[in-house]
Amino acid sequence: MRELILLRHAHAVSANPGQADLDRPLSPEGLAEAEAAGRWLAEHGLVPDCVLCSPARRTRETLEAVLGVVGYVDQRLEPAIYEATPGTLIALADAHGDSERLLLVGHNPGLEQLLALLSSGQSGDYRGMPPGGIAVLSMPAETAIEPGIAKLAAFWWP
Repeated sequence: MRELILLRHAHAVSANPGQADLDRPLSPEGLAEAEAAGRWLAEHGLVPDCVLCSPARRTRETLEAVLGVVGYVDQRLEPAIYEATPGTLIALADAHGDSERLLLVGHNPGLEQLLALLSSGQSGDYRGMPPGGIAVLSMPAETAIEPGIAKLAAFWWP
């Protein structure tokens, strides 16, 4: 089995006038949520061996806080995660099929739709993924990622 961990960025501040959405930082609440997410991952032995992260400031800050708790892991900024569809996220995860535990740090609605698609087979069957929320999906090793292939092994939110 291999695991795909989905982490939605923690709470961010609202954009200031003229500020790009990509540049929104975490709020103080969001920073606390991200640190709590890191503690939860560490406590459950869910340290990833590879991380793909959206280039948005709020996702990068979420990842930094998580890694401050779990320690350094191989990580890469992946522009395609920002505003990604479930299909894009599946392609990214499939491209890193050699990872036993891959962490994707991104945004809704893409993450919550991906969670629904992989666990139920239908992307419209999603229920939401709160800021700082984590979903752990277990899948057969060495198998292409496709709808309905995963089992939701854990779900946590701050």
